[in-house]
Amino acid sequence: MQANATVIIVFILGLLGGSFLNVVIYRLPRGETVILGRSHCPSCGITLNWYDLVPVLSFFILKGRCRNCRAAISRRYPLVEILSALLFVIIFSRYGMTATSIKYIFLFALLLAAAFIDLDCYVIPDELVLTGLTGGVILDLVARDISISSAMIGAGAAGAFFLLLSLASRGGVGGGDIKLAAVIGLFLGWPLAPLAMIFASFIGGVIGLGLLLGRKKGRQDVIPFAPFLGAGTFVALLAGRAVVEWYISTFIM
Repeated sequence: MQANATVIIVFILGLLGGSFLNVVIYRLPRGETVILGRSHCPSCGITLNWYDLVPVLSFFILKGRCRNCRAAISRRYPLVEILSALLFVIIFSRYGMTATSIKYIFLFALLLAAAFIDLDCYVIPDELVLTGLTGGVILDLVARDISISSAMIGAGAAGAFFLLLSLASRGGVGGGDIKLAAVIGLFLGWPLAPLAMIFASFIGGVIGLGLLLGRKKGRQDVIPFAPFLGAGTFVALLAGRAVVEWYISTFIM
């Protein structure tokens, strides 16, 4: 019973975290502060009351429309909140009430924000990258689940992987992707960082091919890569060590 109550609390915290991420996703690309200022309707500008900002619930009570002007509210808002809550629960279930949980919750919150900003604006803000680098160094020192040398090698390997990918694709991979890859490497360390990049490239390649075949995108169209980096990191964190152990036992030992 106590374990179930803890999971519910973590889920609620994840919803609240997702609500804040929605603020980051909307305001950061527009150069607005993410800390100060009341939330408002993007269409009519009216300041929103607290009961219009309850994660997920308010969206459905309002039937996806602003209470004042009845403009449609993006479905991104409940989606981000639910994804955030699920990530909180998955990470907590795997790592428990530890500094490592806080470290990876921080990472995936950052990746979630980066993914949706990239989808909306085709950019990964430097503010997110700097926040990730600073948070990564601090949380690596606090969690002590990987060594500093492992974190540095991971950051260098991940960044170099995407730098080479950018050169090979003649700019198909942007500078923001390279910097975000380095941030991921800082959190995951060696050898999970390069695995995350391989998973991200595979997922991105499969989905990109599907978009081309379905004529949703052309060869010259830009495809935001931050969502694939997030997905690859998630797979690496959940299954990466098993893949490494299988590789060692099969091909080395």
